[in-house]
Amino acid sequence: MDATLTPEAVKTVKDHITAIEQTLPFLVGLTGTERVALPKVNVNNKVFTEDAIQAAVNNAALLPAFVNVEGMKKDLALYHALDELVLLVQQLAEKLSDTQLLAGSEAYTSALAIYKIFGAASEAGVQGTKTLHEQLRQRFGGQGKSTAPLPEGTGTVPNT
Repeated sequence: MDATLTPEAVKTVKDHITAIEQTLPFLVGLTGTERVALPKVNVNNKVFTEDAIQAAVNNAALLPAFVNVEGMKKDLALYHALDELVLLVQQLAEKLSDTQLLAGSEAYTSALAIYKIFGAASEAGVQGTKTLHEQLRQRFGGQGKSTAPLPEGTGTVPNT
C-alpha cells in the first residue's frame, strides 16, 4: 500500500457521514436482541407484504380501523429506498475494512522483517542491536518458536 490519509481527509469523511446522518434523522440503532427478535423481510415475505398491502387497498372496508395501510405503504417504500443505500454503504465499509487490513498487514510484515534483521545483527555482534532485538522480542513472549502466526509470504517464524 502506498497511500496516506490526511487529517483533513478524515475530517471531510466524518463531515460527510454526519451530513448523511442529519439527512436521515429517522435512522435507529437496535440492540442485538432486538435484531434477532424482529421478523425480517426476505424475497418471499417481501412479495407477501406487497400482496397484503394490495389486498388491503382493494378491500379496505373489510379491515378494522386500526390497520394503517398508508403506514404500511410508507414503511415498505422506506425499506426499498434504504435497500439501495445499504448496499452502497456495505460495499464502502468492506473496502474500508479491506484497505485497513492490507495496510496493517503490510506494516506488520515489515515489522517482522525489521525484527529478523535486528536479530541477525545482534547474533553477528553489531553494537546496539541486542537491546533493539530484545525489546521487539517481548512481543512474542510465551508464544514459543512455532506458534507466532505470520501473514502469508513472510517466511519463517521470528526467532525468540
